[in-house]
Amino acid sequence: MARPVTMFTGQWADLPLADLARKVKGFGYDGLELACWGDHFEVNKALEDPNYCAKKRELLEKNDLQCHAISAHLVGQAVLDIIDERHKAILPDYVWGDGKPAGVNARAAEELKNTARAAQKMGVEVVNGFTGSSIWQWIYSFPPVSQKMIDDGFALLAERFNPILDVFAECGVKFALEVHPTEIAFDLYTAERALEALGRREEFGFNFDPSHLQWQGVDPVEFLRAFPDRIYHVHMKDAIVTLDGKSGILASHLNFGDPRRGWDFRSLGRGGVNFEEIIRALNHIGYQGPLSVEWEDSGMDRDHGAQEACDFVRRLDFEPSRRAFDASFDKEEQA
Repeated sequence: MARPVTMFTGQWADLPLADLARKVKGFGYDGLELACWGDHFEVNKALEDPNYCAKKRELLEKNDLQCHAISAHLVGQAVLDIIDERHKAILPDYVWGDGKPAGVNARAAEELKNTARAAQKMGVEVVNGFTGSSIWQWIYSFPPVSQKMIDDGFALLAERFNPILDVFAECGVKFALEVHPTEIAFDLYTAERALEALGRREEFGFNFDPSHLQWQGVDPVEFLRAFPDRIYHVHMKDAIVTLDGKSGILASHLNFGDPRRGWDFRSLGRGGVNFEEIIRALNHIGYQGPLSVEWEDSGMDRDHGAQEACDFVRRLDFEPSRRAFDASFDKEEQA
C-alpha cells in the first residue's frame, strides 16, 4: 500500500480546522499534520479539556482524515533562540509572557514538554518542530568565531533539550527536528553534531524536508542515506534556485515571493527537487510514514497548488520491488 498523503496545516492556520478539513478532503488528501497554532491543535486545551482530543479525532474522522503527527515549529524556535521582538508574533501569549528572554526560553521549553503530553493524548507518536539556535547569527565567521562559541551552542542544545526529550520518552513520542536554516541543525554536518550532542537518544530524529537542503546546495538524498534510522516524518516541499548574477542564496534581504531573490519555494514539481530519487531513497531505508505536503508558493493560488500537490505525490509514490526484475532467470530462486 502506498504511503498516506497528508497536508501540513501551518500555512492554513487562518482557516478554522472544520473548514480546512472539508477543503482538504475535497483535494484528495488522506490526512492532516496539525499545526499547534490557530485552532488546529491547541496544546493547553488538549491538556485542560479531557474531551478536546476526542473532539479533534471526531472532526477528522467525520472527514475521513488521518492524523499521524502534530507540529510545534513556532514554540520550538524559542527554546534555543536569542529572543527578540520577532518571537512575540509567533508565540502564544502565555509563552511570551513579559517578553524577558530567559523566561520566554523557559516557558517555550515547558510548552514543548506539554506538546509531547498532548500528542500522547491525541494518539500520535511524532511531534515535528524546530529547536531554534543560539549560534545561527554566527553562520559567517567574521568577526572570527571561535570553536568554543560553536561548541557552547551545541552544549546548550543538550542542556535544554535533554529534559524535554525525557518527557518525550515518558510519553512514547518522538521529536522530529525539521533541519532548516536558523535551527541548530541545518545540513548534514550540523545534524550529525546535534545527534552527538544529545547522545544519539532515540527520541530525537528528523522531519525530512528537501526544500531547505535544496537551495543550500545540499543533496537531499544524501541526507536520507546519512540518517536512515532517524527519518521520523517527511515533508514534501519544493524549492528553486534562480541565481541571475545579481542576488545570491543569501537572498539580499528580499522577502519570499520577490522575483529578485536568488531562490524561493515552489509548488511541488515546479522547483528543482528530484522527488523521484527521494521516493527511491525512502523505499531503500524502509520509510513507511506519511508524505506530508507543506505547500508554499507565493506566486500561486494555494487551493490550486494544494490540489495539484496532492495529485503530484500520488503519481510519484510507489512501493519498492519485492523481487529482482530479472529473478525469472534465477534457477535457485525458482527451485
